[in-house]
Amino acid sequence: MNSKNHNTHETVNKVETLRPFLKFLRKFSNISDSEFQQLLKYIHIQELDKDAVVTRKGQVEDYLHFILKGLVRKYYIKRNEEFNTQISYEGHLIHVQESFHTRTPSSFYVKTLEPTTLASMHYDDLENIYLFSRKMEHVARLVITHTMVLKDQWKDELLELSQKERFLRFVKRHPELLKRVQQKHLASYLNIKPETFSRYKHLLDKKRNSA
Repeated sequence: MNSKNHNTHETVNKVETLRPFLKFLRKFSNISDSEFQQLLKYIHIQELDKDAVVTRKGQVEDYLHFILKGLVRKYYIKRNEEFNTQISYEGHLIHVQESFHTRTPSSFYVKTLEPTTLASMHYDDLENIYLFSRKMEHVARLVITHTMVLKDQWKDELLELSQKERFLRFVKRHPELLKRVQQKHLASYLNIKPETFSRYKHLLDKKRNSA
């Protein structure tokens, strides 16, 4: 295989691997395959093991990550206890927003819960993309707005919903995560005591088995 054909083959493979990311971006704008190919050189594919640290507290978050495969959590540590603020899986973004956008040290850790494949874009590369494509700048603004709205909605739910309501809504939205994520992580994310979470899950299992 000559160099040209080899490069073409690699490009095709990368496009197919990143097809879920393109599908995600198309929720915000009608991006063509050719427009997406212009982004390929800026997208880094990372294959990570379980329990791999993606971002550490104290470092500046340089990357925006899209999860192609796997499961990732974001958390902070207070008094030697971990508090999860985000648990995301295939088809979702994860990064430390405040650090990424303000270029200041992160207060959070980002860590994989399963073997994970990420499509990652560096902050500087995104800035370069904005210079040559107003369309991509517009898409990025829509994506950032989308993530901020989701974050605010979750904060509202933590304040307005009871623990049981939060649990039931989460299960309805993400039923598969009850099997994929340890209860302690889900309880932390939902701001529910582990024993209370376990009781809710037991009652849910009992209801399902009797149905």
